Amino acid sequence: MRTLLCAATLVLVTSSLTPRLLNASDLPGIPPETVADYIHAVIEADRTFYTIHVVERQQKHGVTTAAENWRTKKNVLPLPAQFLMESSDLAMKTGLKVRYRLISLWPINPGNGPYNEAEKNGLESVRQHPEQSATNTVRDGDQTYFQAIYADRAVSQACVTCHNAHPKSPKKNFIVNEVMGGLVIEIPLAP
Repeated sequence: MRTLLCAATLVLVTSSLTPRLLNASDLPGIPPETVADYIHAVIEADRTFYTIHVVERQQKHGVTTAAENWRTKKNVLPLPAQFLMESSDLAMKTGLKVRYRLISLWPINPGNGPYNEAEKNGLESVRQHPEQSATNTVRDGDQTYFQAIYADRAVSQACVTCHNAHPKSPKKNFIVNEVMGGLVIEIPLAP
């Protein structure tokens, strides 16, 4: 009997000290700001790697170039901005409705300007404080999105050279590490 009592006490003490395993559905939700930060970290890492270790390296060694007309030219890479747009289009096809795009106060493509005053203010904010995202909620039809705008910097000389030399560029004096615009990430919120 004493052995049984000791065993029962040991089971009770051990079970109270052992963390309870939870199902993912039991856990509280992740704030949209945190989700946007995670997404931004992945996009920024992929895009920076592509820009520096693929585009810039290939151009530096004369292997190939990156150009707007990459689809129609043989052995031409997509520009880093096009790389991002293409990956955003592919991400949308998953059905999750997370979307992202580049915007700028000085867009080469007019479609990459801010859509409204809130986005323009967000761009101004990240230009002044690039370490902080500018956040908002936006509606698109019946869906409400959490929107975060992150500073998009010129990560390499290739960014600066391309933008400064482009005939449609409204700004011709970018420097490396300067904020050139913003990366907008929009995450659908539950109704």
